[in-house]
Amino acid sequence: MIKFLPLIFILLWSSAFITTKPIVDYSDPFSALSFRFLIVTFGFFLFSFYKKHKILLKKKYFIPSLATGVLFHGFYLGGVFYSISIGLPTGIAALIVTLQPILTNALAGPVLNEKITWKKWLGVFLGFIGASLVIGFDIGKTLPTAGVVAAFISLISVTSATLWQKKISNNLPLSTSNMYQAIGGLLFHLVIIIFFIQKPFIDFSTTFIIAISHQILLVSFGAFTILMFLIKKNSASKTVSVFFLIPPTSAIMAWIFLGENLNTIDIFGFTVATLGVFIATREKD
Repeated sequence: MIKFLPLIFILLWSSAFITTKPIVDYSDPFSALSFRFLIVTFGFFLFSFYKKHKILLKKKYFIPSLATGVLFHGFYLGGVFYSISIGLPTGIAALIVTLQPILTNALAGPVLNEKITWKKWLGVFLGFIGASLVIGFDIGKTLPTAGVVAAFISLISVTSATLWQKKISNNLPLSTSNMYQAIGGLLFHLVIIIFFIQKPFIDFSTTFIIAISHQILLVSFGAFTILMFLIKKNSASKTVSVFFLIPPTSAIMAWIFLGENLNTIDIFGFTVATLGVFIATREKD
């Protein structure tokens, strides 16, 4: 079962980009994320209580877990949601964030003392080329500068969070660690709302409820827990290599569920990205 976790993660994480657009159509991004992580925090609290995991943590565990949540759920998701809400195409946001393996591979050596072989670099290169083919030929609109900047902030944040989470590598139960990370994300978005959002709003339409429920249940409880597990079990560079499959997988989902075009170049790009991920992840750590 464990060997299928990366595939499950890719499907769940990719689907989040499809449901982000309807969420920001019916709410401001930070109110939606505050609501999401309020529910997620409560959910992980109930699970931790049920499993009788220790909920009150020592300072050396509490602060790192909270900080990781601020990076993952705050800056990363906040940047993605904000960029899409002001008009950055979903695929472009996904592609920018997908540069993460390049940054992680570049930093995993000096930060985590991981060995980054030429095969992993080749896999990263092919993965990026494949992802670019899927998204790149669809670029034809003027991109909002603030949206591009926000997406790159997301990129830096998710890379930092991955390296930080691998470096601290505590032995906390995933449910407890995830609960405090969700609290970090919730606090971040509440601060943004209080100081920067003039009219926070959520329209609890049927579309919003379905989309946010998907992101709470399948992404926050599902995909993120799998990601934390993979980071804990594998090297940081190997874990994030699968992110190159996110843009092409999102493109295929958009073709199936939203009726968006998927041409021959897109299919070729998906194949190249798959090859890159295979090469980057086939070596044992």
